[in-house]
Amino acid sequence: MKSRKEQSLDSRLMGLLKSLQLSEKIITGTKLLLEDEEIQAVQEYANTVSIVRLGFNDHGPVHMRIVALNVIIMADLLRKAGIKTSLENEECGDFEDSLLAMIFAAMLHDIGMVIGRQDHEIHSGYLAYPLIDRILFQVYQNNMKKRVIVRSLTLEGIKGHMGSRTIHSLEAGVIQVADGCDMTKGRARISIAQGQSPRAGHIHQFSANSIEEVRINAGEEKPIRIDVHMSSEVGLFQVEEVLLAKISASTAKPFIELYAQVENSELRRYL
Repeated sequence: MKSRKEQSLDSRLMGLLKSLQLSEKIITGTKLLLEDEEIQAVQEYANTVSIVRLGFNDHGPVHMRIVALNVIIMADLLRKAGIKTSLENEECGDFEDSLLAMIFAAMLHDIGMVIGRQDHEIHSGYLAYPLIDRILFQVYQNNMKKRVIVRSLTLEGIKGHMGSRTIHSLEAGVIQVADGCDMTKGRARISIAQGQSPRAGHIHQFSANSIEEVRINAGEEKPIRIDVHMSSEVGLFQVEEVLLAKISASTAKPFIELYAQVENSELRRYL
């Protein structure tokens, strides 16, 4: 059963998509993702493994929905700035095909955590493959070519989300950054509350616990501006070691401004 937070995020996701006046293709595909029982189950177990077994922060249904929201916001900002997606430039699809692939990747990128942290992006890919196929068949029906293209782009986004593997599409680059932007204190709340003895993932928990807010808006010089507000300097680990590293490896880097500010300190510009 979905938590109230998940239900709220589902409403926000669908509301945002509808506000952008996109076609039924996007609405249907996203709704199928959000309502799929198997996807919900694998997201929930990924979170159990991440938090209870491994001592990391949230890698479950809430996190993946937040990444999907970030993806939609960033993709729309790029579109408004006249930046075409890789599928558009290759004349293999339109903006909505690209956005659907990014939403799929956002909702499935961490399901490999059901197996473990190491190489979880690779595990996520093969676990996601049949789920992607099943839902894309309902969206594109007899259009085999489009299913192959959107599936391939989704898998690239999943594979590349950690920023440690080479990617080439703009869509996969947006996934990297959208994932890195989910680092506010709420993501570490459950794991910190458990009071576990120190483990490898705890630096992520305590640094994330100092992040008060991450804002994604239109930039002044570039299409996307990311502002990170934190209560203490320990949050700089998340900014410099996680988010900045992902942006630096991302194909979306040329389109991003990054700022960070510790409470009562000067605003820092990284990009």
